Amino acid sequence: MNCAVVIPSYKVTHSIVELIKQIGPEVARIYVIDDACPDGSGRLVEECCTDERISVLYHLENKGVGGAVLTGYQAAIADNMDIIIKLDGDGQMDPSLIPYFIAPIAAGEADYTKGNRFFNLEDLQTMPKIRLFGNALLSLMTKLSSGYWDLFDPTNGYTAIHRVAAQSLPFEKISQRYFFETDMLFRLNTLRAVVVDIPMCAHYGNEISNMKISNLIAEFTCKHFKNFSKRIFYNYYLRDMSLASIELPLGLLLLLSGLIFGSLRWFNALPTGTPTPAGVVMLAALPMILGLQFILAFIGYDIASVPKKPLHLMKKWQR
Repeated sequence: MNCAVVIPSYKVTHSIVELIKQIGPEVARIYVIDDACPDGSGRLVEECCTDERISVLYHLENKGVGGAVLTGYQAAIADNMDIIIKLDGDGQMDPSLIPYFIAPIAAGEADYTKGNRFFNLEDLQTMPKIRLFGNALLSLMTKLSSGYWDLFDPTNGYTAIHRVAAQSLPFEKISQRYFFETDMLFRLNTLRAVVVDIPMCAHYGNEISNMKISNLIAEFTCKHFKNFSKRIFYNYYLRDMSLASIELPLGLLLLLSGLIFGSLRWFNALPTGTPTPAGVVMLAALPMILGLQFILAFIGYDIASVPKKPLHLMKKWQR
């Protein structure tokens, strides 16, 4: 299989040349995307790198990491590359791991692979605490919104994708900045693509991240809720209907009705201090308990529904 590497480049002149030198012969093409870099990352690569595999593409305006990656995907697809790997230009991603990201896709076991820095607990000691907390929180939200319950570390940008999966993506709809990696998972789930985590070490140098978790929590929460709502509608009502399609709305209805009824009775009795009869308590508690059970049953069904048949193999059989 022909493999290509896409490297989004923005203020990475200190590391990108050395990164390119470490990319092994298993890669046929290297696409460097100068995302309107003020430091001239693209020009630096053209001047300092003689590797014939390199193509430098320029953005006239900054589109963010997602926009740069999608530009690289389009170039690789046009050149008939089979697997496309994405590396950041800041040197945090070890190019020697590329064969591990390629292997599940080449073996027909996955459409998309991504790094997981949480696999080895000993390595987590090197990860800044704020990133550890932020990634754990985002991982939980991503499991809900994307439907990939078996994945972790959703913001990890070390990825590889099969050409068929990349071609099937709605490029114009994918978030192009910090939400890119997690939005990709949501889009891949709507395609029923198989995604596999690849264990890797957490590595941080002296670079300063532009991503501020505290400033993005509200934005990410809204986007995750939006993607979750879309995914539930697509998978459980538009494409197919099952017992889970009934369990979720019924569970939410029972849980909310019990909660609202119980809260109203509690507030009404609070000024007078009148004890609430046991029967009233049960009228509030029983719907909440049943509702929670229905929601847990839905989650169990959703977890069992993680895609297992690679998209690119099904497309091949269809041809």
